[in-house]
Amino acid sequence: MSLLPDAERFRRLIDGSSTGAAAAAARLGLALLAVPYGVGVAIRNVGYDRGLIRRHAVGVPVISVGNLTLGGTGKTPLVAWVARLVRRHGITPAIVSRGYGARPGTTSDEAAELAVVLDGILHIADRDRVAAATRAAEQRAGAVILDDGFQHRRLGRDLDIVAIDATDPFGCDHLFPRGLLREPLASLERADAVVLTRADAVDETRRAEIRHRFESACRRRTPAVWAEATHAAVRLRSWDGAERPVGDLAHRRVVACAAIGNPAAFRRTLATLHADVAAFRSLPDHHAYGADDVERLADDVRRSDAELVATTLKDLVKLRCTEIGGRPLVAVEIELRVSLGRPDLEQAIVGAIAGDRSGP
Repeated sequence: MSLLPDAERFRRLIDGSSTGAAAAAARLGLALLAVPYGVGVAIRNVGYDRGLIRRHAVGVPVISVGNLTLGGTGKTPLVAWVARLVRRHGITPAIVSRGYGARPGTTSDEAAELAVVLDGILHIADRDRVAAATRAAEQRAGAVILDDGFQHRRLGRDLDIVAIDATDPFGCDHLFPRGLLREPLASLERADAVVLTRADAVDETRRAEIRHRFESACRRRTPAVWAEATHAAVRLRSWDGAERPVGDLAHRRVVACAAIGNPAAFRRTLATLHADVAAFRSLPDHHAYGADDVERLADDVRRSDAELVATTLKDLVKLRCTEIGGRPLVAVEIELRVSLGRPDLEQAIVGAIAGDRSGP
């Protein structure tokens, strides 16, 4: 989600990169604002933990895929991976989400993105996710995948999967708005499975440190499954449905843009693909592209004599065009690859849709 109108400046403020008296005063103010937020989170969680707040079942298995932090953790590719696994086991899944960022009469960014990569899978977006899951069950879905559901405890679930971004695992070590944490790290003890995304972006020592810190924070219970995953660029897609190999970006001069929670991750992807990035425009997550945005990109193309315009699939479904500045617009499609703990993760998911919570 978008953090503030200027997300990059906000990030520099909360991670300590911005220095000086004004920045220090701003951080103090944000820390004070985080206190009532944290109290509210704690009261709400106690209510659910003690059964004081009702949780609703919808008659079919529910798998939640969520996170602890604001911003992009690579959750959407994980949702797609879970949906494909459920479908391979003969169960018809439906995806339920809040539909954040969608304007009236439109589809949310993530829903539109998932519709491209998950052909034929029902996706219902509704602020009332219990109602959405109920509708999915009524439309004969055999399982519901709750997108961004870790904090949405009103809908009961059979499995809680939490995605953690290896490149930014701890949300600047503070609750929002002082940091990016939606909940304290100890909340991970509610999770059944953890997937460390973008695991290849850090070394083995760092991955072990991340795991140790999270497991140390879980005093009462640690998640049964710890898995690690990478994001693989698998193809380039155009708005007209055409596909081309990702190798087409190698050593090509490109203009790039991204309106996602973690634009730095897209920069790394382009570097991995050996693209020659002449200009990169980073916009707030869920940004609604307008004619001015497209014209600025076209200006970048003309100034740099770029051969292609590269973006993410989440951006392509909003730009909805095949060319910018007379050059092809292509989106890099990402798929999740589970590199560690795959058998245990698959067993947990299959057990949940079969009604077996014994786990690995």
